[in-house]
Amino acid sequence: MNRNEFHLKFGSKKPIVLPVIHVLDHEQTHNNISTAIVCGCPGVFLINHDFEKEKLIPIIKSIRAEFPDYWIGVNFLAVTGEFAFPILGKMQSEGIFVDGYWADDACIDERCAENNQLIAKKINIIRKESGWQGLYVGGTAFKKQREVDPSMYAYSSRLATNHMDIVVTSGIATGHAADVNKINIFRESCGENTLAVASGITPENVKEYIKNVDLFMVATGINFDNDFYNIDPNKLNRLMNVIKNDGENYEHR
Repeated sequence: MNRNEFHLKFGSKKPIVLPVIHVLDHEQTHNNISTAIVCGCPGVFLINHDFEKEKLIPIIKSIRAEFPDYWIGVNFLAVTGEFAFPILGKMQSEGIFVDGYWADDACIDERCAENNQLIAKKINIIRKESGWQGLYVGGTAFKKQREVDPSMYAYSSRLATNHMDIVVTSGIATGHAADVNKINIFRESCGENTLAVASGITPENVKEYIKNVDLFMVATGINFDNDFYNIDPNKLNRLMNVIKNDGENYEHR
């Protein structure tokens, strides 16, 4: 997805913040979405960190009923688009629309040629056949996946732009900030395609990334201390204010 198109979709020329909610139940999810809305976030991602994806689906449905117009994305933990898109397509056919799917692993293989990305191509076909109309955010050189040599970051990220709407990368683990040079390489290689970062972003370090990142997907950096599940509105407001005040450093026009 072109960066201009992405920012038009979310109504801002500055980097977008989509909090990631580690779902426990409907009430906890509802409360966190309400906090995100009050703090000015245009959407959220929901992830089933503590249970299987089948238990997340009814929560998605009940949450969508209460927030019919809010942007809601999903991550079925450790599930690629190959298995997620048919589920999302079926939900869409039942009137439950999920706006975005974030896969930790988009199955980009920098060890293979551009025309030999067989799994990523298969996922593209399955996505099309599913009929699902949301945005695909694909993990590339992402935490907890096969390690990618830094010398291959440029090639990997360039490959990724052919197979998803938004390329997302991360630090080495949850809560660990991505190496700034890694993000610089991804930005250059992604060109005018949308780039996201999904680990270790905080109100204190976000300035280091503002100039290159279109989308911040953030959880631990805005949660209450020692709380994996609930957004601290003070931290989220601070993050949003930094982006608001320093957004002029964002290179995109």
